[in-house]
Amino acid sequence: MTSVGDTIYVFGGRDGTHKELNELYSFDTSTNKWTLLSSGNTGPAHRSYHSTAADDRHVYIFGGCGVAGRLNDLWAYDVVDKKWVEHPRPGESCKGRGGPGLVSGGGKIWVVYGFSGMEMDDVHVFDPASGEWAEVETAGEKPTGRSVFCTVGVGKYVIIYGGEVDPSDLGHMGAGRFSGEVYGLETERLEWTKWEDRVGLGGNHPGARGWCAFSGGRVDGKEGLLVYGGNSPTNDRLGDIFFFSPNCEVLSMDLLKL
Repeated sequence: MTSVGDTIYVFGGRDGTHKELNELYSFDTSTNKWTLLSSGNTGPAHRSYHSTAADDRHVYIFGGCGVAGRLNDLWAYDVVDKKWVEHPRPGESCKGRGGPGLVSGGGKIWVVYGFSGMEMDDVHVFDPASGEWAEVETAGEKPTGRSVFCTVGVGKYVIIYGGEVDPSDLGHMGAGRFSGEVYGLETERLEWTKWEDRVGLGGNHPGARGWCAFSGGRVDGKEGLLVYGGNSPTNDRLGDIFFFSPNCEVLSMDLLKL
């Protein structure tokens, strides 16, 4: 799910029988009202384990596990015109994948890592103005390949936390090896920083986990990453909530358990 203004948008997923869905719903937080916006042959195909992001007018859907395999398509739902638009597909270097990071920032859409039969470590960017994709080479303290991690854009940074770095033999039913690291990709210089090694983390640390619910948010005026629950390395489902706030200019940070 993602949000635009006071409205939350939820797309796809799996039902109780593990059947992929493609309904788009909105939830108006000011009226507590759900609305079905699209379904059937309208909009993206049925899928789960996809990623969602938003700007001030569009809800973006990328990739995931479809009925016939992993996907690499990018769609945008215009919340004003109430219409879906399918953007051009990336080249062959951007394989279909589940659990990727997806961020809308600086007028571009960033696809980070994900699982495509193996944990991927590539980064791709789409420019809606030109309709063009590019795979980008990144430098710095590059994270290892991973999927089902938390991703948020803060300023000119793409922040990632946690995720599965080694899949389980049980697939979606079991926990693989998870990371507890926090990295930031500076999108102008295309350089990664592993923030723990630079400044340390105070307070509580959520530890290694993946498959989390997450969102951008603010606590005490600080912009950052809100993380809820997820799956632990022992395959236990978690119910705690944390907030991570980086100050990207000076590489200081605060991590709070709420």
